[in-house]
Amino acid sequence: MNKVVSNADEAIKDIPDGATLMLGGFGLCGIPENCISALVKKGTKHLTCISNNAGVDDFGIGLMLKQKQVKKMISSYVGENAEFERQLLSGELEVELIPQGTLATRCMAAGYGMPAIYTPAGVGTEVAEGKEVRNFNGKDYLLEYAFDADYAIVKAWKGDTMGNLIFKDTARNFNPLMAMAGKITIAEVEELVEPGVLDANEIHTPGIYVHRIFKGTNYEKRIEQKTVRKK
Repeated sequence: MNKVVSNADEAIKDIPDGATLMLGGFGLCGIPENCISALVKKGTKHLTCISNNAGVDDFGIGLMLKQKQVKKMISSYVGENAEFERQLLSGELEVELIPQGTLATRCMAAGYGMPAIYTPAGVGTEVAEGKEVRNFNGKDYLLEYAFDADYAIVKAWKGDTMGNLIFKDTARNFNPLMAMAGKITIAEVEELVEPGVLDANEIHTPGIYVHRIFKGTNYEKRIEQKTVRKK
């Protein structure tokens, strides 16, 4: 099976309007920049996006929000995007805010083939409204369903043509979980090598989870909030 595609345009060409996408990234680190730009260019609309963050106004998912391609955002951190805020307050955008650990575990459950999980996060808050609560050993837990995403789009530091991936630093936070969970997983990488080049002990996502892979271009190294020590 040849998993290598030439570029982002080819990788996302069959994503239809109305699709549910998982998009990797933590803050502005590890975002699948090339695929997002291709989706903006293609103009795919009515998307449900599952991501830790909503990007910023001119980067990441923020680019799709700006073009009003996102119908619903499922996320845990959205504090850096003014357009997201405007669309939320105006009622243009459906939003599901969930605790970050729950977001990660719902991704993991999907990857493991588990239909749902029980978590104590959110018990007694608005997060619990309308959800089943069960008591285990004297403690309440919420039933949270595994995500059901049509596509998972991730960005790795290195990958090989078999789809084996290595993520770097905090980009390892959500990308590996989402790579396991999508019905079709698309990986863009900074460096694409032949099988056998990567150290097997350093691979975070085995190639069995990846359906398409390509070498991306023009990656930015943005810092969301730069904090330095006072002199």
